[in-house]
Amino acid sequence: MNSERDSYRQILRSSSIMGGAAGLNYLIGLLRVKIVAMLLGPTGVGLLGLYISAMGFIGTVSGLGVGGSSVREVVLAFGRDDAVEAARTIRILRRACWATGCLGWLSSALLARPISLWLFGSTEQERAIAILGVTLLLGAFATGRLALLQGLRRIEDIARANVLGTLLGSVVAVAIYVVLGEAGVAPALVATAAINAALSYWFSRRIAISAVDLSWLETFVGLKRFVRLGVAFMWSAVLAAGLDALTRSVVASRYGIDSAGIYQAAWTLSGLFAGFILSAMGADYYPRLSAAIHDRAHAARLVNEQMEVGVLLALPGLLATLAFAPLIMIFFYTSRFLGAAELLPWMVLGVFGQVLSWPIGFIFLAKGAARLVFIVETIFALLQIGFLFFLVDRNGLPGAAQAFAATYALHIPITLGIARALVGFRWSSSVTRLVVMASGCICASLIVSTTTEGMTRVIAGGVVTLVGSIISVRGLAARLGLENKLTGWMAMIPGGGIILPKPKD
Repeated sequence: MNSERDSYRQILRSSSIMGGAAGLNYLIGLLRVKIVAMLLGPTGVGLLGLYISAMGFIGTVSGLGVGGSSVREVVLAFGRDDAVEAARTIRILRRACWATGCLGWLSSALLARPISLWLFGSTEQERAIAILGVTLLLGAFATGRLALLQGLRRIEDIARANVLGTLLGSVVAVAIYVVLGEAGVAPALVATAAINAALSYWFSRRIAISAVDLSWLETFVGLKRFVRLGVAFMWSAVLAAGLDALTRSVVASRYGIDSAGIYQAAWTLSGLFAGFILSAMGADYYPRLSAAIHDRAHAARLVNEQMEVGVLLALPGLLATLAFAPLIMIFFYTSRFLGAAELLPWMVLGVFGQVLSWPIGFIFLAKGAARLVFIVETIFALLQIGFLFFLVDRNGLPGAAQAFAATYALHIPITLGIARALVGFRWSSSVTRLVVMASGCICASLIVSTTTEGMTRVIAGGVVTLVGSIISVRGLAARLGLENKLTGWMAMIPGGGIILPKPKD
């Protein structure tokens, strides 16, 4: 029992660190977006989203998935207690990042015209897209440095780098927007990328790496280990970036860039309370699972524990988003973005699906099952594309959010079935009960949000949110133990002693 509680505490610790960082990032980012919304309106927000989508797509392809696969390689290299092998791995990683970054910049310059035509319907943004290619070089540099921190589970340094990057980047970006207006969107993205690259170097430079000679021939030979799984990472990310760009393009072409801005607002807010959990999975859970994947029982326990903590942490925020969607939209944006509240319930359902399915999906990555990742991600991308065109034609702008939710409704059982066949993984009885309770709360909140309005919606949604929060508090306390400091703090909150589970005799 103590070892299980230690594991829960480790998950909660990493989630709290990355969650605190992600929470600050979201708040800072939303404040920045609110300023952009006031300065530039939906058109400026839509332009920013399209630029990010375009660079994300090019950077994903040119990056060859090295950033994702390198985390597993770093874990394995340092796990062997071989300083020379670890140094060789890091040297290969850094060279690979420089090469892929240059490839991304070159690709951006060469493809600027067709991308501008595809996303904007004209060549007006060709020059901006070509200039934005430098962000891919800076991003590749930062990716290599952060992969080292992630592989060594230096989550505190990752969190600090992320928060400082968001804070400094926001200050600089807003200053550029004030001076240049809509013309400052591209320069602001370049400045932000430069700040993130500098901070990743600052925090990773303190890791001692042994000096080692490595020829370029040895680099290319060693790079095969990164690329083998990296291609699967790349393909998965290409599909995600492509789907994101396609969705925004479909929305913009059929309903205008203003609607793309509204979609962007809904997308951003839907992950406000769950994004930190998904961030923590990559920062700490993935390296832990990679180290334990050859022990089926241990790996299964890690996955189930991650799911339990993930659901318990995400549930209150998801319910609050459903209950107070219009108020949240006005608070973080402006009343001009109120139409995004109609998309939020469907976005929340999709995010809940991510919280349930992502811990299982990491099994494939930890196993190094590149071909399986490639096939599974392709199938789900095709499903989402089909849902996208069908539901947008049928239901308008909300159909884009409904496609996201429908895809993850299928993602959960299919991924679970594949994991069972691959490593014999099953949900524990504790996970099953928790999923049923959480699903019930979300369905109740969804019904309230779609059938009521005004104060009735706020009160009824608030009651459901309160019930879900009590479930989460009790669940976390039971898993951490009543002697845990966090549980003690919960007990000090008015009413906390009544909510918390009673100690067993």
